[in-house]
Amino acid sequence: MEYTQLGRTGLKVSRLVLGTMNFGPQTDEPTSHSILDSALDAGLNFVDTANVYGWGENKGRTEEIIGNWFAKGDGRRDKTVLATKVYGNMAGDGPSWPNHDKLSALNIRRAVDASLKRLQTDYIDLYQFHHVDRDTPFEEIWQALDVLIQQGKVLYVGSSNFPGYKIAQANEIAARRSGSIGLVSEQCLYNLAERRAEMEVIPAAQEYGLGVIPWSPLQGGLLGGVIKKQVEGGRRASGRVADTLADPTARAQIQAYEDLLDKHGLEPGDTALAWLLTRPGVTGPIVGPRTAEQLDSALRAVELDLSEELLTSLDEIFPGPGPSPEAFAW
Repeated sequence: MEYTQLGRTGLKVSRLVLGTMNFGPQTDEPTSHSILDSALDAGLNFVDTANVYGWGENKGRTEEIIGNWFAKGDGRRDKTVLATKVYGNMAGDGPSWPNHDKLSALNIRRAVDASLKRLQTDYIDLYQFHHVDRDTPFEEIWQALDVLIQQGKVLYVGSSNFPGYKIAQANEIAARRSGSIGLVSEQCLYNLAERRAEMEVIPAAQEYGLGVIPWSPLQGGLLGGVIKKQVEGGRRASGRVADTLADPTARAQIQAYEDLLDKHGLEPGDTALAWLLTRPGVTGPIVGPRTAEQLDSALRAVELDLSEELLTSLDEIFPGPGPSPEAFAW
């Protein structure tokens, strides 16, 4: 496994991030623990979750599964860089009560203590804002996080799904507060087929020293060899992937992608992950395996060395928007 530092921090993390959103809803606890063990054995030390994972009436279940894994001991917690998130409503499926979601100081205090209990740990390495809170000023947010950092409950703070201007605003306000390190990472939607983050989000992250953690690196399976699987295995696409492939132009683009990689003897999913590892500012993409076999496949991406010829061909199939303002002006 290769490692890099998370943004401008001294924290060393693996170039792949283990996403746990499937733990609970699609993957039972024993299998989830087996995947976590296999990831750690492979040197993958960066684990990402969120307080709302488990979803619906089972919100928080994913954190509980991870907490039960930590409780097995053998240095699991000490070897793991643990990231979780705050924003979503955790009040249950009944009528929503005020102050049980978003980024008020009250909810942040409540949410971090609840996550620590479910995770069976006394600190969170990376505490991430799951979404922008347009109603809460960053002065209040940073005041709450400064207290948590002083208490040792949180070590670093990151964002997720933030536009570039909010990354800048958050860190400029943090810089005016004595001792506030500000955001050190941004978790965003970024892959070969969805490159809008290159316009402003990634440049802002690089300017302020944030590590970029792409989620949905395979665009929901679209970049995982979906057409080939349909032809060879009779597996029919569904949901957003099926909707995308119903567009003849989009289907031709994905077919060109799969044909290119077939010519080079490469697997589409491995290549999509390896491509992200070549991108400036990227710490590591999130992989969310449902099975141990899917984890093994993702781990191969770290070993892939993509040629300049192949990278150029991928850019031709999936041209990025380019940086701002040239992407929309001159």
